[in-house]
Amino acid sequence: MHFSIPGRPRSLVLSIWLAASCVAIPLGICVLSSPACALSEIKREELPAPSSGGESAPTNSVPIPNPVGTPQPANPPAGETEPNGQSNDGGVARPRIDPEAPPPEVLYDLSKLPEPVRRMHDLIVEACKSGDIEKLRPLIGNGNSGTQLSLTEVEGDAVTFLKGLSGDADGQEILAILEEVLDAGYVHLDAGKPQELYVWPYFFALPLDKLDAKQRVELFKIVTAGDYDDMKQFGAYIFYRVGITPAGHWAFFVAGD
Repeated sequence: MHFSIPGRPRSLVLSIWLAASCVAIPLGICVLSSPACALSEIKREELPAPSSGGESAPTNSVPIPNPVGTPQPANPPAGETEPNGQSNDGGVARPRIDPEAPPPEVLYDLSKLPEPVRRMHDLIVEACKSGDIEKLRPLIGNGNSGTQLSLTEVEGDAVTFLKGLSGDADGQEILAILEEVLDAGYVHLDAGKPQELYVWPYFFALPLDKLDAKQRVELFKIVTAGDYDDMKQFGAYIFYRVGITPAGHWAFFVAGD
């Protein structure tokens, strides 16, 4: 299945490498090398090369959640973890939606966020507005406490990796996407549980085929109508999303599934 997103200057291409077309990337693992490239055309060697002496951007560093009504153990079964001890399936950053479960409340009021969450949200937006991708570096962190930037392991410098996702050399396109995502409504998932998260945009946790007219307008601020149709076939929003823990840790900024 190949998802193509034509349209506007920052139009992006999403594709899911299924068994019928799986050549370079295993089933269920999708990585965006550039928002302007088809996932089905990406090979691992095309990802940004690790920079000399750079920090290693980690994989998921927060507890595995119970994603949107789908039962899941707090810890992955033995033998199904990455070297860092986290789930090998993308963990908290993967949308899993039970269409029969009540959808979470869609929130817009940032004043309802816990102070650490609101502060991290505002710091990320401020960094995006600056146009300088280096300002994200202290927010991303490093090591096992760093932000997850891919559904697969990322080696090398985190900021260099983000620049590689951008359609321009300075990473300003990816900053614009990140800011746009954080301008959307959000959802509060698994309140009171160890895997509690605040996630932008709220489409991450809602069945796309049940969005109302107002919500579709909000979605089209981030993706095109063609993207929407493609993602409905897939069954979930799989474009960029951001997760922040109640303690204010920037858990992930990823796309794909």
